[in-house]
Amino acid sequence: MEEGNKGSTNPLLKEVAYEKIKELILEEHFEPGRFLSERELIALLAMSKTPIKAALTRLESEGFLTVASKHGIFINDLTLQRIMDIYDLRTVLEVYNCESVLGKLVDAQFARLEQNLRETEGIVERLDIRAFAKADHEFHLAICEFAGNQEVYRVLLNYHDHLLRITLRHLKKDPHRMKQFYRDHLDIFEALKRGSADAVERMREHLQNSKRKLFA
Repeated sequence: MEEGNKGSTNPLLKEVAYEKIKELILEEHFEPGRFLSERELIALLAMSKTPIKAALTRLESEGFLTVASKHGIFINDLTLQRIMDIYDLRTVLEVYNCESVLGKLVDAQFARLEQNLRETEGIVERLDIRAFAKADHEFHLAICEFAGNQEVYRVLLNYHDHLLRITLRHLKKDPHRMKQFYRDHLDIFEALKRGSADAVERMREHLQNSKRKLFA
C-alpha cells in the first residue's frame, strides 16, 4: 500500500518542484547568471532531492538552466540575439494567424477575445504585471487556436514560457507599457471584427514595436 502511495505522489512532487523553480526563474527571483545549489532548493522548497533533480533535468532540457557538476545550477539568460530571433519567429507565425482568421471568426470566438480584453482592462488599471503577462499571451494564443494550424500552435506553445519571461522583463522595466500593449490588442480586435486587412499589419507592428521597446 505504501509503495503505491509513494509511486503516485512522486510525479506530483516533480511537477510542483518544476512549476515553483520555473516561476522563480521567469520572475527573475533567481537572476540570470546566478549559481544555485541543490541544497538551497531543498531548503527553499521543503522537498527531498529526488523531485528537485527531476525538475532540474526538465528545466535544463527547456533551456532555463544548466546543471554543472562542479559549480552547481547556473540560471541561463536569454541572449539578445535569441530574444530577437524569438520575436521574429513569433511575428511570422502570428501574422500568418491573423491572415488565416480574417473574415472567418464567429460570434463565440469574438466573445472570447472580448472577454480577454475586458479582463485585461482591469489588469491594466491596477498595473498587475504578472496577470497582464498571462492575459497577453492568452489573447495571442486564442487567435492562434482559431487559425487552426496545430503545428503553428504547438510551436508557439513551446515558446510560451520564454515569451512570458520576455514580457515580464518588458513590464518590469516600465509597467506602463502594458497600456500600449492593451491598446494594440484593442486595435487588432477591432480590425478583425471589421474583417479588415489592417489586423494583419497591426499585429506585425505590435510585435516589432514590442521588440524595439525591449532594447530601448
